[in-house]
Amino acid sequence: MISTALARIPVGVVVERHKARSAWVDFLWRPVAVFAGKPSAAPWTPLGTEAETALFFAGGAMIELHRTETTNYRDNLASGAPALWVALRPVASERPYELFAVTADPAEGEAFTDAGSNLVEAVPMPPDIVRAVAQFIAVHHVERPFVKRRRQPADPTLACRIDGRENRE
Repeated sequence: MISTALARIPVGVVVERHKARSAWVDFLWRPVAVFAGKPSAAPWTPLGTEAETALFFAGGAMIELHRTETTNYRDNLASGAPALWVALRPVASERPYELFAVTADPAEGEAFTDAGSNLVEAVPMPPDIVRAVAQFIAVHHVERPFVKRRRQPADPTLACRIDGRENRE
């Protein structure tokens, strides 16, 4: 699939594994941080352990920025707490998840939850990425006025069709 992104930002994702207090699962997983740059470590490299919590480098991803989504990026930065949405997809392997995507678009982040089985978490956006997104907005944003469409009245000359046949009553 060909991407229409005008900018790409390489990032790395840190995931936390916490011992669960549940009879159904052993561990709870969640993304906790994103950092700018292309990491050299292999995916799922352990970063540290504390009590019942362990941190892992989940892997690298690309944040893709699209000209048509600049309003969403702008709203994200204006929120006072800019975030990145990290999506992990469950897999049947040694690790329970794989890194699916990272986005600065809140609407896309919400869409990642549609699968139902994805683990999606908003994490703070690092200052380097805030600057890159702000620069992208400054270059590519075009203000589009909101235009409310009015409903058109029904056209009485159009025939109503029932079961593929015209209704001539």
